[in-house]
Amino acid sequence: MKTKYLAGVSTLKLTSEKCTGCGRCVEVCPHAVFDLKAHKAQIVALDNCMECGACAQNCSFGALSVNSGVGCASAMINGIITKGDPDLGTCDCSGGSSDCC
Repeated sequence: MKTKYLAGVSTLKLTSEKCTGCGRCVEVCPHAVFDLKAHKAQIVALDNCMECGACAQNCSFGALSVNSGVGCASAMINGIITKGDPDLGTCDCSGGSSDCC
């Protein structure tokens, strides 16, 4: 089962005109956000995006952008790097914050 975050709040954007269909985004995305259709990447599960930035960093053609390093994705990645628990103190879902998973 894939993790879904808050519906409709991901900052992930795809400029299909720049996409060459290399499939790198499909390979590096940990949450199966992308699929290749008609030799182009397509976002098929936007709400699965944790905004880690792997897709944008690995797209050599500038077809992807995402505001990585925000919300829970940042907390989880920092927890992995420091081998500690994620600091979810900045992830406050009360009041409908969009910086939260």
